Amino acid sequence: MDSAKVKVENEFLEKVDKLTRVWASKQMLELLETGEIYREDKWLEEDMPKLVDRIIESYEEYGGVNWSGSEDLPSKQAVIEILEDLLLLIFPGYFGNAKIDRFNVRYFVGNLLSSIYSRLVDEVEKSLKYLSRKFGVASEEACRKRAQTVVREVLEKIPEIRAMLYGDIQAAYDGDPAAKSTDEVILSYPCILAIATYRIAHELYIRGVPLIPRIMTEYAHSKTGIDIHPGAKIGKNFFIDHGTGVVIGETTEIGDNVKIYQGVTLGALSFPRDERGKIIKGLKRHPTVGNNVVIYSGATILGGETVIGDDAVIGGNAWITSSVPPRTKVVIAPPNLYYENSVEEKNQPRPTDDSVLEK
Repeated sequence: MDSAKVKVENEFLEKVDKLTRVWASKQMLELLETGEIYREDKWLEEDMPKLVDRIIESYEEYGGVNWSGSEDLPSKQAVIEILEDLLLLIFPGYFGNAKIDRFNVRYFVGNLLSSIYSRLVDEVEKSLKYLSRKFGVASEEACRKRAQTVVREVLEKIPEIRAMLYGDIQAAYDGDPAAKSTDEVILSYPCILAIATYRIAHELYIRGVPLIPRIMTEYAHSKTGIDIHPGAKIGKNFFIDHGTGVVIGETTEIGDNVKIYQGVTLGALSFPRDERGKIIKGLKRHPTVGNNVVIYSGATILGGETVIGDDAVIGGNAWITSSVPPRTKVVIAPPNLYYENSVEEKNQPRPTDDSVLEK
């Protein structure tokens, strides 16, 4: 191969490597030119059956398989579909594609409620059987009857859930100058989906239903970027502005008329462990937030003993691990800002006060 061609190839390979840096271009070209020809028929006939055996062996060794039959777990897809129907029942005309008017509303509600009941009973029964298997208690008949009771109680809470959500929607409309109507809030604000899902899942959670509440809230988390654990206790007129990156832990308690912004974490300060080094569960790990509190973006509030008093304001990016008295404003001291406009003014501090800058 002449030197000119080698030079061109080397320049090409160098350019590709600089642009991508994700694959060995020279090696790949050599393999394409001289590598062993892949025989798909041989792999399909001889090697793939061996791979099937290995995968099945891994099921037995590592678990994590929802076998059909007596050990069925709740279906994630079925739970999500039930959740979407519950949202349709709570917000008729806003969620879903059903056309609803005064003439068909009774048929619509009755038909949908009956469908939700039968499907949710099936999924709750599976989750209770899962609980029964883990602790060796209760019969299949007992799980079925308890599932029916739980679902009935949760569905009977729908009018109350709707009343709570009405307050949440109004809080969003009143708290956001950009909101043009409550219709806009329901249709477009991610906090409504996240909070509505939480309020449904919370009713299942407090009745001891495993798995399903987290499936619901993590589905909303994936859709909205707002992570609310179903175990949290949240009062009336709750508004999350923007929402992305908000985390509300399991043992968090939030009062009425609270507003928080994006990126807020209400989390655990530490995880106490037992003598074997395993995390102790069931303790109060997350903060308590009083009534009429505002928490601005990026604030982090940690710890089960941390209490934010009524009417407090927590500024953006604050890091709080101890209690804040009522009617207190917590802000980070303004940083020293440096502006670089020219060589002469390099690294010269400039005042940050707006009135001084205007002069």
